[in-house]
Amino acid sequence: MSTTRPARATAPGGPAAAPGRLRRTALDAATSTTRVLLYYRHSPGLLAASLAVPVVMVVLFGYVFGSAMRVPGGGDYREFLMPGLFAMVAINGITPTMVGVARDVDRGATDRLRSMPLSRFGVLLGSALADLLIGVAVLVPLVGVGLAVGWRMRDGVADALAAFALLVLFRFVMTWVGTFLGLAAGSEQMAGQLAVLTFPPAMVTNVFVPTGGMPGWLRVIADWNPASAVVAACRQLFGNPTAPASAWPLQHPVVATLLWSGLLLAVFAPLAVRKYSTHGR
Repeated sequence: MSTTRPARATAPGGPAAAPGRLRRTALDAATSTTRVLLYYRHSPGLLAASLAVPVVMVVLFGYVFGSAMRVPGGGDYREFLMPGLFAMVAINGITPTMVGVARDVDRGATDRLRSMPLSRFGVLLGSALADLLIGVAVLVPLVGVGLAVGWRMRDGVADALAAFALLVLFRFVMTWVGTFLGLAAGSEQMAGQLAVLTFPPAMVTNVFVPTGGMPGWLRVIADWNPASAVVAACRQLFGNPTAPASAWPLQHPVVATLLWSGLLLAVFAPLAVRKYSTHGR
């Protein structure tokens, strides 16, 4: 006599459901990415401003202030400057994301999205990926401007690609910081006011000048600023002039960039998802 074993039931949240959840999250992320990119398509002034600001900074700091700048150990100041401006594109991912997320909250879009059967993480991931694409779109012409003013990638293609990968990674991380701040701000007006506060952390770095000439207490802050590690890593990988460093993050900038990126992402991504899930409660 043969017996037939009953099929084992799978719990709704068991392993068999994982591929479905991942597929749904990916689809929701793609939809969210498209929504944000369409907003930029219908607001070309935002993208134009994002493209113009780095170019203006090249002219302002590379030629106006650059004539008075000296790089410790020698070297062309514009070659010293360009990796810092590339990093500024990554750092500046905070502000547009923060304002965009706060705009959605202010206009009720966030509440409408939360009322739909969408993955909370997928919606925020899509927004982050859209901003990442915008960041790449801004970085490409800035690289062209850098090449036009004499900047060069001097240590080979592999190291240059590694530097660009770090810039893309850090931009992605900064979008999660901006997402959390935008949700915390709760209104576009408040986010606009908070945007001013993102300026000092971006300036207290080694982007424009070496940290060696700063007062002791300020130099410690600048040396341990995650942005300084990104800049130092790019200068090292591009083979551009660097300044002497005594702080560990600037002595090991690639490792420090990866550690800072992992830490910031581990903190702000869960905080953003939690804030999004509990919005209005």
